[in-house]
Amino acid sequence: MTTSARPVLSARDIGKSFGAVVAAAEVTIEVPAGQRLSLIGSNGAGKTTFVNMVTGYLRPDRGAIELDGEPILGLAPRLISRKGICRSFQIPQLCVELTALQNMLVACAAADAGGLSFWRDPGAGGHQERALDLIRRFGLHGFADRLVSELPGGVRKLLDIAMALARKPRLLLLDEPTSGVSAEEKFPAMDRVMEAISGEAATVVFVEHDMDIVRAYADRVIAFYSGRVIADGTPDTVLRDAEVRRYVTGGTA
Repeated sequence: MTTSARPVLSARDIGKSFGAVVAAAEVTIEVPAGQRLSLIGSNGAGKTTFVNMVTGYLRPDRGAIELDGEPILGLAPRLISRKGICRSFQIPQLCVELTALQNMLVACAAADAGGLSFWRDPGAGGHQERALDLIRRFGLHGFADRLVSELPGGVRKLLDIAMALARKPRLLLLDEPTSGVSAEEKFPAMDRVMEAISGEAATVVFVEHDMDIVRAYADRVIAFYSGRVIADGTPDTVLRDAEVRRYVTGGTA
């Protein structure tokens, strides 16, 4: 995939500690437009900490973070989302008392400055059209009128990711998009995600533990260990790296 010279995301010398535990040790990462970047590492290596700092859920102790050259460090998550960085979560953040379509309507309305007017008029601001389009693109039309509490785990994952697209982000961050998805559903689910976001959220960063998924869908891989970056490059190069094999994949990559 073609990328531009100027990075969409620039994180420079990011540091974060929790007491004696170093969660990020002067991490520097630049993400060009159009890239599919996967973050890998064992639990506690610093991947989700990095995502949380970029999205404003966690404030770094030091460093700088920019979106398209604009500083965003210290902004609240909702403001960072409005500027164009949106995310899905390892555990889908959904309202289980609502249907899949109603959850999508909430996301679309929240992305619109007009607010939650769809409760009075579902068609207001084009929310209904946008919500139905995303439902269709993620293959969720058969679940649109079902309560989230009744949905399988893989469907909830897809719905959470679809809701993150409601704002048409410049950068989409996916935290373990295949966790909780059955082995036979992982590749179809990722195919669906990548097809749905193509041309809309062209720049994607995803945290992933399944190395087969990483190989298949990433242009670039960054490996974390103990809060620091230990490898950065193409999937083949990173997954052959000695430190990555020792600390991340256990020599199985």
